[in-house]
Amino acid sequence: MVDNASKVLQYKETVKKQAEDLINNGFPRKIVELNDLLATPLFSTKNLEEVHEDLKVPVPSPIISNNHDNCETETKKRKLDDVNSGTPVLVLPTGVVPCNSHIRQMIKIVKPYIWHLVEDANLLKMWISFLIPKIEDGNNFGVSIQEDMLAEIRTVESEAAAFFDQISRYFITRGKIVTKVTKYPHVEDFRVTVEELDEKEYVSLKLVMCEIRNHYSTLHDIIMKNLEKIKKPRTSNVDNLY
Repeated sequence: MVDNASKVLQYKETVKKQAEDLINNGFPRKIVELNDLLATPLFSTKNLEEVHEDLKVPVPSPIISNNHDNCETETKKRKLDDVNSGTPVLVLPTGVVPCNSHIRQMIKIVKPYIWHLVEDANLLKMWISFLIPKIEDGNNFGVSIQEDMLAEIRTVESEAAAFFDQISRYFITRGKIVTKVTKYPHVEDFRVTVEELDEKEYVSLKLVMCEIRNHYSTLHDIIMKNLEKIKKPRTSNVDNLY
């Protein structure tokens, strides 16, 4: 039976092999893949109006009355009621107010890339942590490079995790505005606000994909430039002087 110490050692070696394969093969593949994806029509829309989605919330017909006095009285009552309750919504012709299909499709593509970046950053973080030598006086220039790399990777990991929050906030905000549209279907500003929010989210999602591509490119570049010091932070040159 393999003891726990051997299992931990085996885990460390697995992490090292996976991290080196990720740097040499995984990162370049992801960079090219993301560049190709950003060039597709889904992420390269020139006219932002193309991402608009019909809410399918009808505008109620105006109520016309021949009695001027009754109309004035009913109008005052209606104004008070509108302030407090809005327009009652029992059922919509389509049953539901749809999500923005363009944005929804983008999110289905973007979310896996965000998660992969978080996982890849965590793998690199563990890899460099395992390569840090024991604490000694002097000859720590390579160790400082390792620590700088760890700080950079932690930043990438945190930013990637924050992208998830951005997506959830979009749906919450859009849902609240759509509720206003169904409650006050005669107020056009709410409908325009939904369109503006969808345009903003489209731009944000495209920027997220660009940031993910940039993070992969930056990490790959800086790690390859300092790979020797990361893998062997201390040299034997000092010992050879004596």
